[in-house]
Amino acid sequence: MIGRSAGPARPVTRTWYRIALGHPGGAPPAVVAVAGEHIGAAVAAAERHARGSFAIAVEPAPDSDIPLGDSLGKSTVVAVAAGFDAPVFHWPPGVLPQLSRAAPAGGVRRGWTVRPHDRLLVVEAQTDAEHLIDLFMGLIERLPSADNLEIRMQDHFEDAGRADVWLTSRVDARWILRFLDDHDAELFGNGHLELAIYVRAHKATLRLTEHKTVVWLAGERGLEADVKRWLGELAVPRVDRLVTVKDVPHFHYRTVASRDRRKLGEQLYRHRLRRVDTLRPRRASE
Repeated sequence: MIGRSAGPARPVTRTWYRIALGHPGGAPPAVVAVAGEHIGAAVAAAERHARGSFAIAVEPAPDSDIPLGDSLGKSTVVAVAAGFDAPVFHWPPGVLPQLSRAAPAGGVRRGWTVRPHDRLLVVEAQTDAEHLIDLFMGLIERLPSADNLEIRMQDHFEDAGRADVWLTSRVDARWILRFLDDHDAELFGNGHLELAIYVRAHKATLRLTEHKTVVWLAGERGLEADVKRWLGELAVPRVDRLVTVKDVPHFHYRTVASRDRRKLGEQLYRHRLRRVDTLRPRRASE
């Protein structure tokens, strides 16, 4: 179930989800059942129900969790008598481990590591919900240059079956920072998107992946020492092993405040991004 889509069906209907909630004070996680038009709506309802809590895992609720009054629209959030033994990590909005299979995510933490690759320098960093925007924007601010912003709507966004690639014209880091700041809830809170900043002078890309990790990919190593130093300045420690949400079964979703695929495309077009490519997943036989 890795990467299963959580996009809303059409016509939109309510679906019940089982959600594990963590608490900043260290109290044991609670598990609730809650309905929503999509996972992001259900997560918002669950977190409102338990003030100060945050979702740490999710999955579709079994029929036994759904109250009889749901057909009348009277039910809200229902406590579920179920144990939950998995790390309490405040995942950035947009991705969550599958609740019943989240335990193998042991060792999940903030940190960065160098991923082995034959030709490219690949540095991957992970942080929590509170620090994600500061990490990505902080790296952009430190770049010597930035040329384009790419926004990729993945094929699992509303189960579209295709990835749409949107690209700016030649811009600069100030334009990119201003655009991201103006649309932070929309772009950082959608697990169906991947953002990429092109740094052509260094044959490099700074990427915010659909799994909410930050990745530096470079065809040359001119900025390697700088990138590692910048991560330290942004309080992300180096680790020997980085466990991310893509290492376990998980769900992608968009937050309740974000646009659906069609409306987001219209918004990008209004800001002069252009859809430059449409990609379809390769078949297993290809």
